[in-house]
Amino acid sequence: MDISLVDKNFRIETNISRPGLSFVSALDSRFSLHGVFHDGERFLRLPRDVAERTSAGVAALNGHTAGGRIRFVTDSPYVVIKAFIPEPAIMMHMAYTGQAGIDVYLKKDGVEKYRASIIPAYKSEPNLSYEGVIDLGEGEKELTLNMPLYQCVSQIYIGLSEGSVTRPAPKYRVDKPIVYYGSSITQGGCASRPGMSYQAILSRMLDADHINLGFSGNAHGELTMAEYIGTLDMSVFVLDYDHNAPTPEHLQRTHKPFFDAFRRLQPTTPVLMLGAPNEVANREERYQIIKNTFDCARASADRNVYFIDGRELMSICGQDGTVDGCHPTDLGFFMMAQRIYPVLNEILKNYK
Repeated sequence: MDISLVDKNFRIETNISRPGLSFVSALDSRFSLHGVFHDGERFLRLPRDVAERTSAGVAALNGHTAGGRIRFVTDSPYVVIKAFIPEPAIMMHMAYTGQAGIDVYLKKDGVEKYRASIIPAYKSEPNLSYEGVIDLGEGEKELTLNMPLYQCVSQIYIGLSEGSVTRPAPKYRVDKPIVYYGSSITQGGCASRPGMSYQAILSRMLDADHINLGFSGNAHGELTMAEYIGTLDMSVFVLDYDHNAPTPEHLQRTHKPFFDAFRRLQPTTPVLMLGAPNEVANREERYQIIKNTFDCARASADRNVYFIDGRELMSICGQDGTVDGCHPTDLGFFMMAQRIYPVLNEILKNYK
């Protein structure tokens, strides 16, 4: 329900004027929330205790809403989005539309297309709010709102025409999410908008839900994280933290134990292992470490493991697919998705 009808103190201030405009919290039952949950203060990707037990870095990044989506069907002729960011931060090498923007995809008659982005002012003052309106036209349409990749979000309100028919979007074809664990590249740095991370691209290609557990600079293969991920109900697990292992020795010490800890909890869930998609020190040695985890699993008769050499992920565009020699641009992420898609598609071909 529109909470402002019950308590006028919750009325949403707006500079946007549209006929019959009425705001509803994105937590309302008319919307489906994916990839994140709300703990009463802000949207999170992990339970606070899991994040805090893993590391201070993961705890700090837990509120970044990478992979978060709000989906719904409406016949409202417009949608207004109003969001609140408690602690804005600006990175100079990543488009602000990707860091803090909310982008909107519209699906009508089975075709899903990018529609527009809602972007905050380029400033780092606390408790920043921003809003925007998108005209949708007549008839029912399905919307997906992709949440910021590198910002915390305390609340989102959605404004629709009063009396419009609004309901949760149909389930994804693959409704058990693909879970991704990894580095800043996994989190989405440096996509120009949230919908251009490689997981978001794959979600549209596969019609699959996903959870993004990328933690910029802080995916170190901790067993706490492996054991938590092992409790999640998922269709596929993508293990992608090569780039955050500070040394080959660290990767050697953690990679197979991380996989083994997950495998004890989920003996048959498909696991796709990835190497770093760009130039990284000791690349051949790192490749052999990840390949060894894969080979050991296969040698033990595990047929639900898959491996992609990181050197293949951006082989077409190479370093021209990065913004800084490390983090992919939209081109780099698109190339990654193109290489990963046939593997995931094969894994999920019999998904029911």
